[in-house]
Amino acid sequence: MKKIVLTGGGTAGHVTPNLALLPLLREQGFEVIYIGSETGIEKKLIEAEGIPYYSISTGKLRRYLSKENISDMFRVVKGVHEAGKLLKELKPDLVFSKGGFVAVPVVLGAKKNKIPVIIHESDITPGLANKIAMPFAKTVCTTFPETLQYIPKGKGVHTGTPIRKELFLGSKEKGLALCGFSGKKPVIMLMGGSLGAVKLNVCLREILPSLLKDFDVIHLCGKGHLDDARKGQEGYCQFEYVSEGLSDLFAAADVLISRAGSNSISEFLALKKPHLLIPLSAKASRGDQILNAKSFAKQGFAEVLQEEEMTGKTLEDKVRKLYAERERYIHAMDGGGKQSGVDAVMAEIGKIIRKE
Repeated sequence: MKKIVLTGGGTAGHVTPNLALLPLLREQGFEVIYIGSETGIEKKLIEAEGIPYYSISTGKLRRYLSKENISDMFRVVKGVHEAGKLLKELKPDLVFSKGGFVAVPVVLGAKKNKIPVIIHESDITPGLANKIAMPFAKTVCTTFPETLQYIPKGKGVHTGTPIRKELFLGSKEKGLALCGFSGKKPVIMLMGGSLGAVKLNVCLREILPSLLKDFDVIHLCGKGHLDDARKGQEGYCQFEYVSEGLSDLFAAADVLISRAGSNSISEFLALKKPHLLIPLSAKASRGDQILNAKSFAKQGFAEVLQEEEMTGKTLEDKVRKLYAERERYIHAMDGGGKQSGVDAVMAEIGKIIRKE
């Protein structure tokens, strides 16, 4: 039996493309194992799939000065040792890395054991973890064609992002029922990510009285960000995070509001859902979401609102404009972008397996 180790974590975005590959990996006879962190969201998501899960020590990789950089560096070194020892015992045929700080020790451990590695880079410009790991990879798959210019020659392949098949199987009726909505009003859905987005939450709740006159609202607000005072409010349904049932919520939504993480916006494109993107500002990130949003806006797939310009009023104006012009965005999405990168990534996995 062919054996593959998947890795990646820190946020749901570093896990969901791995989950999208699972059905085909199993169908093609792979034994699948996951290596992640002890406390990351990946552990819960992967164990729910019944996949053997191994934890290693890891530290966050930062681009800025912090006293935690020293202690985290020791954790990374420890993680490389743990991953190397674990991979030596598991003897996989291949490691597939989705990135995130937990992936670096696994990729370095694979190199130590001469195990081939495939990396997937979601954003237009590679993140720090993938920059470190790239020299040790046989192939680097990309979501955006623009990313190939940043990949060493001969390694880059534009595959798109693997998207879970079940996302296409959602039921609008089930989604409406889950929220207690009648279906008489169009539905706005805001996604703040698995960790939430405080400013998005605040601005949305500020304009709820106005929005609820014309829309029902689904709000994925992130862990610890539920507003108890609004529980049971008619036309408003809030969740910390949704895994099972997300496809039904997507089916129920007419327009989406979200950060501009690559995996999320790839799903919106594949589902042909008009979306308003509010990328993380350059002050709070390396600017990758700004580039992602710019690319989608240029292609006519999305409306964009910069976080620095976001107020309750600007948010409501953009949402209402998006809904009013939704057919234009749907038409643009009909003509562009890869539906899902599952088959393309599986083809690259097959090439390495056959070659090795």
